[in-house]
Amino acid sequence: MFPRRSYFQLLAAWLVLWLTNGVLCFAQHNGTSSPRNQASSAQGRNVFNSSCAGCHGLDGRGSDKAVNISTTAHIRHLSDAELSGIILNGVPGTGMPAFHTLTAGQVHAVVAYLRSLQGKTHARSLPGDPKRGKDVFFGKGQCGNCHTVSGQGGFLGPDLSAYGSSASAEAIRGEIVRSQRIPARGYRRAAVVTGDGIRLEGLVRNEDNFSVQLQTADGGFHFFQKSELRSFDRVEPSLMPTNYGERLGAGELNDLVSFLLAASPDGTKATPRKREDDVE
Repeated sequence: MFPRRSYFQLLAAWLVLWLTNGVLCFAQHNGTSSPRNQASSAQGRNVFNSSCAGCHGLDGRGSDKAVNISTTAHIRHLSDAELSGIILNGVPGTGMPAFHTLTAGQVHAVVAYLRSLQGKTHARSLPGDPKRGKDVFFGKGQCGNCHTVSGQGGFLGPDLSAYGSSASAEAIRGEIVRSQRIPARGYRRAAVVTGDGIRLEGLVRNEDNFSVQLQTADGGFHFFQKSELRSFDRVEPSLMPTNYGERLGAGELNDLVSFLLAASPDGTKATPRKREDDVE
């Protein structure tokens, strides 16, 4: 068992970051969702927007101000009552505040929204075909150049093998097509010119006031003392493309989302949805 204090501290951080994840996942419910459920989902999203997004980022996966709370297994096993207690009471001595002004209905909406993001409310149906989505991931979308799924792919981006375990189809699609991105720490780009005039560009994997470590596209790690560099410049934009909404069609996006959902350890076994252009 975890010590009680550390248990609730971890829960608090995870919960607030989850609320951030709500921004991308507000459309989680499918077409059969009742108006009441849709209103509850929107209410949970609104609570996050007003109280939590400033610290925990837009995808629930952490920032330089808060930890990743969207894939932590320990938090997924907490009861609704424990989650509600953290929202209402916060965790003294940490950055998690108490939300005493929330009503019982608002707290319930937040917890329910968290459960939907965790994929615990019901079996999710796939919006497309995961087999075609795999082709998009490693082909036209070029996602596999940076990301790994089930041991296949690149190493510069986060491993997406379990991404579908804690994110809805709408959350995943929203993250893919997002047009503005702020890279998380460890995935920010920079270019350096050494004292010998050699220019290198890569991801800043580690940095302090005196040194920086870059990982270049070939997988190599390079450590530099900043005082020995001719220049050290941040590189924009994010390594993750921001034009997938134009590069991929609606059907391709659905297939890609389905591949990420199905590839997760607890991937749904639902029958893939056929596209209108499928040949019978």
